[in-house]
Amino acid sequence: MAGNNPTSTEYIQHHLQNLTFGHHPENGWSIAHSATEAAEMGFWAIHLDTMGWSLAMGVLFIWLFRKVGKMATTGVPGKLQNAIEMVFEFVEGTVRDAFHAKNRLIAPIALTLFVWIFLMNTLKLLPVDLLPGLFAQLGVDYMKIVPTTDPNATLGMALGVFFLIIFYSLKVKGVGGFAKELSLTPFNHWLLIPFNLVMEIISLLVKPLSLGLRLFGNMFAGEVIFILIALLPFWISWTLNVPWAIFHILVITLQAFIFTVLTVVYLNAAHEHH
Repeated sequence: MAGNNPTSTEYIQHHLQNLTFGHHPENGWSIAHSATEAAEMGFWAIHLDTMGWSLAMGVLFIWLFRKVGKMATTGVPGKLQNAIEMVFEFVEGTVRDAFHAKNRLIAPIALTLFVWIFLMNTLKLLPVDLLPGLFAQLGVDYMKIVPTTDPNATLGMALGVFFLIIFYSLKVKGVGGFAKELSLTPFNHWLLIPFNLVMEIISLLVKPLSLGLRLFGNMFAGEVIFILIALLPFWISWTLNVPWAIFHILVITLQAFIFTVLTVVYLNAAHEHH
């Protein structure tokens, strides 16, 4: 952290700075030790904490569901199996209501998105100084542990959804059908094709942008409030932190659900011919 007794500004800046690896103009390829160095690394710098924690939550998701799948029983389920079955049935019901075509991959995609985003969001409930403090003892200057507070992660997932939209639109409708949809919607007249194209392309591009920024904005705002609460005296911090954390259990679940259900809705539209 910046100094032994950082100011409030330094404290906030430290907790919002990612552990960044990239090419520095003066030092070659290295890990940034300041926000200035991170900024100078440019577009191709990698946020190691975002990558590491998102992969860790992905591995946890795979391990947890594989474990429950192997130990599943037709008798009275245990608490863990019961919880996983509830999540499974919830996502299955969501897909059944929002997706009307036939595609066996949509439900697994939705389940993966919902659980993975939920696990990444849940890291927000850990005390803001806990893991950064532990990594500081190991000589790691920065450690921002919530991947969904990084727009690189949320927009990366949104771009993945966008590519799926384009892929299924071309696969189901064909190049001609997709081009016709873009050029003759909403006004079915050849004179209005330029206007339709502009409107439909903007609408198409807004989908991944809104998906990624909505998740990032909500998670980042919550993180900033947690950090501001941590700056208060201990007894005030504890009084405010607990109810805010309880409220955030709803927020992290809701944001995972919104990202998932909008993905399913967009993919359903990509499968429609009309």
